[in-house]
Amino acid sequence: MIEAKKVYEAFQEHRGDAIVSVQGTSGKHWADVTTNVNRDISLGGSMGQSTASIFGLALGLPEHKVVHFDTEGALLMNLGVLASIAGKKPKNFVHFLLDNGCYATTGGQPVPNSEDIDYAMVAKGAGYSAAYNFDDLEELSTSLEEIMKQEGPVFVAIKVNAEVENLPIGMRERRASRSRPQTINDLRAELGIS
Repeated sequence: MIEAKKVYEAFQEHRGDAIVSVQGTSGKHWADVTTNVNRDISLGGSMGQSTASIFGLALGLPEHKVVHFDTEGALLMNLGVLASIAGKKPKNFVHFLLDNGCYATTGGQPVPNSEDIDYAMVAKGAGYSAAYNFDDLEELSTSLEEIMKQEGPVFVAIKVNAEVENLPIGMRERRASRSRPQTINDLRAELGIS
């Protein structure tokens, strides 16, 4: 298992100018790692829907690399999106899945059958051009350059440590963040889209 923050740190070295979306509780670490917030898109509160939204962004911006950091709990809410992504074959799309085996945002309830699901195999079976599994940081780090150069859609499943949130949402640490409309406007300005 890998710490989510270490995943983001390793990825950041190979990000280039990719547009990045992060889902789930570990996303708080991305804010500490990113070096280009204008190319970060926030879809907080859209569990189960963010993958489809970012897939749409990849289709609409085929000349830009689009990266989505998903969670297994969110993906399971809309597993059919894998077939849609594979069917459209967005060459610019890299789909990371941070698998911690639980619903960390809502208190750590176990994800059904989490020990036996091979998400990379599911993505590859749906038609992704490449799919990987990682549970070792060094192996992931040495593979990221190649992964980011491949034609998509590429799927990367990573086993990460759970960071369970047990406090009620109103009592959790508040972090400064941009609103969804602000992230969209910042991305539009960054890309020169009016």
